[in-house]
Amino acid sequence: MTKRVFWIVLDSLGIGHAPDAAAFGDEGSHTLKSAYSDPVCKLPNLQKLGLFNVEGADCGEAVAAPAAAFGRLTERSGGKDTTSGHWEMAGLVSETPFPTYPDGFPPEVIEEFCMKTGRGALCNKPYSGTEVIKDYGEEHMRSGDLIVYTSADSVFQIAAHEEIVPIETLYDYCQITRDILQGEHGVGRVIARPFIGTCAADFTRTPRRHDFSLTPPKDTVLNLAENAGLDVISVGKIRDIFAGSGITESNPTTGNADGMSKTLQIADRDFHGICFTNLVDFDMLYGHRNDIHGYAAALAEFDAWLPQLLKKLKDDDLLLITGDHGCDPATESTDHSRERVPLLVYGSAVKAGDFGTRACFADLGKTVADWLGLDGSSLSGESFKKEITK
Repeated sequence: MTKRVFWIVLDSLGIGHAPDAAAFGDEGSHTLKSAYSDPVCKLPNLQKLGLFNVEGADCGEAVAAPAAAFGRLTERSGGKDTTSGHWEMAGLVSETPFPTYPDGFPPEVIEEFCMKTGRGALCNKPYSGTEVIKDYGEEHMRSGDLIVYTSADSVFQIAAHEEIVPIETLYDYCQITRDILQGEHGVGRVIARPFIGTCAADFTRTPRRHDFSLTPPKDTVLNLAENAGLDVISVGKIRDIFAGSGITESNPTTGNADGMSKTLQIADRDFHGICFTNLVDFDMLYGHRNDIHGYAAALAEFDAWLPQLLKKLKDDDLLLITGDHGCDPATESTDHSRERVPLLVYGSAVKAGDFGTRACFADLGKTVADWLGLDGSSLSGESFKKEITK
């Protein structure tokens, strides 16, 4: 029997602050509620599945008979970033948080970076990605020095103009940096941030961003699926997040619309395993830029697209819709927020209803392993397959 799992991450869709949010400075954050405050955020299809029935949704109207199983997940890992969120939902808890650099990277890191890339470094402090190219872009174009910056997340970001540093060269610099940043300075991601434009007023980031993650230190459910001969098809930045580990096919995307289109194309194929999609625009374009309207419109766009995928689901297919952390566009912060995330589980074999609040994102990966008949004993978390099966 061929089983397909469509696993869709709405990047940064949090559903209210986690119990330990105060330790992260995120008490009161609620990404979904903030986005839903904009009138453009019409979500009738997610509502039918049960999004507003999830405990803590605190917005929208619950339905009497939701079509999906629904609940929320609590992160156990020590961070609130993309890497720890995705790794944990795939069954790998990161007990020790990835290092962050609120004062910039130490001299020994920058010195090795400059020596091995052959270029100087500008900025080297936490910064907004759109503001950093406005403030340092022209100097970068004059000197050729690379713009290095970070955020509250465990990231080393390198911004460079595509006419000054060809895109493949920028990727080479990121790989050099990834090799440098191991062990004590093993940040979750090194990120290439190319941009174009003639001056500060019109600098624009391009969609050729590329993430260079650490390789997961243990097997995730993706590795278990690959080792069992199943397909593990990534859409969007999933391959980057897992450094290719456990991925059998990669489909990069230019944004949400492209990611949704490619997911539909894959739904027309006969495969056995997982199609794992990340829709990054929610986080990258709207959450980090505190753009409530943009976030709301993107959610509405996803909701309007969703019936196309539902029509393509077969009897043995499973659809998962979730988030990986929060990024509340209504707070002063432009960083990720420590939030629980919603989870909707839909399929003809799924028993609709509330499976409650789970204590670990990894419960999802454990359940996927169980659903596909894999031995998930090496994964963290607890499966809730029995609770959602008819």
